Amino acid sequence: MVDYATRRVFMVDTQVRPSDVTKFPIIDAMLGVPRETYVPAAMREAAYVGENLPLGGDRVVLEPRTLAKMLDGLEIEPHDAVLDLGCGLGYSTALLARLAGFVAAVEDDEQRAAEAQAILSENGVDNAAVVCGTLSEGAPKSGPYDVIILQGAIERFPDALVEQLREGGRVAAIFAEGALGVVRIGHKIDGRISWRFAFNAGAPLLKGFESTRDFVL
Repeated sequence: MVDYATRRVFMVDTQVRPSDVTKFPIIDAMLGVPRETYVPAAMREAAYVGENLPLGGDRVVLEPRTLAKMLDGLEIEPHDAVLDLGCGLGYSTALLARLAGFVAAVEDDEQRAAEAQAILSENGVDNAAVVCGTLSEGAPKSGPYDVIILQGAIERFPDALVEQLREGGRVAAIFAEGALGVVRIGHKIDGRISWRFAFNAGAPLLKGFESTRDFVL
């Protein structure tokens, strides 16, 4: 019998706390959410390793350090509405649901979205909803949002998502820049996103977030 609870504590003590993530709500969420239930069955043995876990199709569950530091930079409040893009099987959504008032999660794979919703419901997460849709289009019907977070890398942040973020809202994204990605935290000020560097991390590029490239004849 695998002792996942002990592994969860070890993950927090060796991957999260040493990365200067010390806010109690984040630590408490990462100790309380059973990460092994939100990864594919074949990956459960590796659920607590310090690396991105593959979901298939260039999609991953972000490594604990990366996700924890993104949550730390977002300064999520209990009343916030959060948009979680590329939620996979719902691990990030479950964490966010412990920090925020409501989470709208978007997954572009219909089967994965249905599985994520089922897992969240089975684990008593009742302040989050998963919808299947195009990630770059967000979930405008449930917006606007105080916080947006992306579970993968991007090259651009679409205008459609800027519009779904409240004035003064925050966003965390991994920008794909060369071999080593850059996590930036953005704040919406006067209708535009002002970005600042947070830390380095890598993840596969999310579909629909590629830069627009001009054709050269």
